[in-house]
Amino acid sequence: MKKNKQPAFLLFLSILLLRIAAVQAETTYISPPLTEDSALSATPAEKMPAIPYKFKPTQLILPAALITTGIVGTAIDGWGDYRLYARKDSVRFIRTDDYLEWGMLGWVFVCDLMGKEKHNVADQFFLVALAESLNAGMVQGLKKGINQTRPDGAPYSFPSGHTANAFLGAHVAFKEFKDSNPALACSGYAIAAFVAGSRVYKNRHWIADAVAGAGFGILSVELSYLIYFPIRNAIAHTVNTKAAGRLVVAPVINRAGGGLYLSFRF
Repeated sequence: MKKNKQPAFLLFLSILLLRIAAVQAETTYISPPLTEDSALSATPAEKMPAIPYKFKPTQLILPAALITTGIVGTAIDGWGDYRLYARKDSVRFIRTDDYLEWGMLGWVFVCDLMGKEKHNVADQFFLVALAESLNAGMVQGLKKGINQTRPDGAPYSFPSGHTANAFLGAHVAFKEFKDSNPALACSGYAIAAFVAGSRVYKNRHWIADAVAGAGFGILSVELSYLIYFPIRNAIAHTVNTKAAGRLVVAPVINRAGGGLYLSFRF
């Protein structure tokens, strides 16, 4: 009897194992063939994508030329006609340039409503803030260090802070829209030039002050892009590395259909 029961038991065990294997096959996720789409899907989404930025030394030619021109015009004696093209005995006092000096810092955000910007609003905000910090440090430091007398007799003429801020805002917009909308990108320069002209018209600055101010405004923007993106991308790398160790995303299929496997470790 025992010999007859053993084959029966083995047959029963084999059927049971086959049944378990069938159930397991129905409930186990099976990875699909690896394709480009599935490979992208299996990669954890970056919480903070890195943004490549290539700096070219030629980007410093324009601001360097403007600043050098302003310095030469201020330093050389006898260049009064250059420093102030036409001084007026009486001028109409206007405040438009005072408003535009700070309003131009937000010009890029106005342009965002009309065109396709290169970077998002958050990046633009940090770029403008960093550029303004650099600009204020350079301009105010030189004003107090050089202490050039203004055409109206007041101190701290060189360089023009109003012009620097105006061209700062214009140049940020230029860098953000030059590839998608050149006309919109250059629009801020017209406003900045108006600010520079009004400072000369009101006897608040020599022409050399305005020329140098434009250079410092543009230079501060170029430096902000050069400084900001390496720092931002380093932070992005740290954030994404931590997120990758906690988040797992993978495509799966079974007999009932397909789906997405998501696992997050708190």
